Amino acid sequence: MRAVLQRVSRASVTVDGEVVGAIDRPGVLALVGVTHDDGPEEVATIARKIAELRILRDERSVLDEGAPVLVVSQFTLYGEARKGRRPTWSAAAAGPVAEPLVEDVVTALRERGIEVATGRFGADMAVELVNDGPITLLLEA
Repeated sequence: MRAVLQRVSRASVTVDGEVVGAIDRPGVLALVGVTHDDGPEEVATIARKIAELRILRDERSVLDEGAPVLVVSQFTLYGEARKGRRPTWSAAAAGPVAEPLVEDVVTALRERGIEVATGRFGADMAVELVNDGPITLLLEA
């Protein structure tokens, strides 16, 4: 499982002209990708990192600040583009495998009391954000 975390002032996801998820105050945008052999251990690791990494202002975490998180599924995090001009997505898990695991990350964050907004799995999403810092980290579990 991979996640790209971005510290944001605000962020939103729009599908077909409708905002389906948004955070309107400082927090974290988490783009989450799933590979074939991911499971509960990877979910727990990624959720813990999203919640506890001290990437907000004054070296505070999402948990410390009570900050919101916008979680967006992102299968392209497992894209491979070393050869040629056309990326391959073979390392990304298929929807029936990936969707429940992304939902499990959301559930794990909410169980910690974190406010979580989401995109829509499998949709053509427009993600808008104001990157604060900028701070962007790649996590791998």
